[in-house]
Amino acid sequence: MNTTEMPVQTAQTLIKSTLAAGVLAAIMLTTVILPAEYNIDPTGIGSALGLTELNCQEQEIAAPEVEQRGEQSFAYRTDTTTIEVPAGRGIEYKFQLDKYGHLEYEWITESGELYFDFHGEPAGDTSGYFESFAIATSNKMSGSLTTPFDGSHGWYWKNNGQESVKITLKTKGFYEVIGLKQ
Repeated sequence: MNTTEMPVQTAQTLIKSTLAAGVLAAIMLTTVILPAEYNIDPTGIGSALGLTELNCQEQEIAAPEVEQRGEQSFAYRTDTTTIEVPAGRGIEYKFQLDKYGHLEYEWITESGELYFDFHGEPAGDTSGYFESFAIATSNKMSGSLTTPFDGSHGWYWKNNGQESVKITLKTKGFYEVIGLKQ
């Protein structure tokens, strides 16, 4: 029977190893961790390595208020409307907005999820082109849109369920309501 003996470290070796690890940890702390995480650079090595740029302080950015951006064709308005999407059918609800017009919106269904395509169609375009901003299936959505072009913008909702679904849509901004698109 062969027995392999493991060397036993002396107390002196363990103390040296512990001190070496502590010194290495202190060096790493002052040259790498403090500059990168806290923008504290006592040695100057962190800025030389570009580590101080890693700590970008988060700035609070306030949500912009809806305000007139240059000449607007439409008056500022706030609307709340209820739209019913029949079972197994789809509908479109649209707004007319200027280029760079701003629309804040929130919609929620009373029950059930709807497939939707939030999109815009450029004014005067006869090719059938449209640009989708969001396509998903959900029971609610909220946000804002700054339109990239003049034209009609809004939602196509499709109800794949067996019962009709009511949507409450709240909007505010500089727009004209087109409403249900036939």
